Amino acid sequence: MLSDPAPCVNLDAMGADQDWRTATSVLRLATQLVDGIQDGLARRGFDDVRPAHGFAFVRISSGDATIADVAKHLAVTKQAASQLVTALESRGYVTRREDPRDGRAQLLALTARGRACTVGAEHAAAETVAGWRESLKPSQFAALDKALAVIAEPGALRPAW
Repeated sequence: MLSDPAPCVNLDAMGADQDWRTATSVLRLATQLVDGIQDGLARRGFDDVRPAHGFAFVRISSGDATIADVAKHLAVTKQAASQLVTALESRGYVTRREDPRDGRAQLLALTARGRACTVGAEHAAAETVAGWRESLKPSQFAALDKALAVIAEPGALRPAW
């Protein structure tokens, strides 16, 4: 004789709907932020970078980064990271030099153009967030900021793929 299956968790329909709405709103905000940064970078003359490049800049700018470090940070293969870095190098954003600790590896660094692009991304992000701030009352924006600080896990900025 078959036993009854374990009962399913019965989520409150109202709560589930609200949770889904919250989840999709956070995803939409992330999309708005990425799109705002991309638009802002293009206006500043950096129309040849993509979001993945910005996440690579985060790791490279922290120092002593190799292709393997970028690959791990982006959760991609070393081959994919190598292609990405080669593209950034050819566009003048990144340089390579020999790693004195490992003759097989190369250390990556942002060029002046790479650092200017990073600053441009920070300004574009601030512009995007300023638009959100304008949409809310000051107390609402402060509450949003505080809530995000509570629930956002600390750690490296990297893509969610």
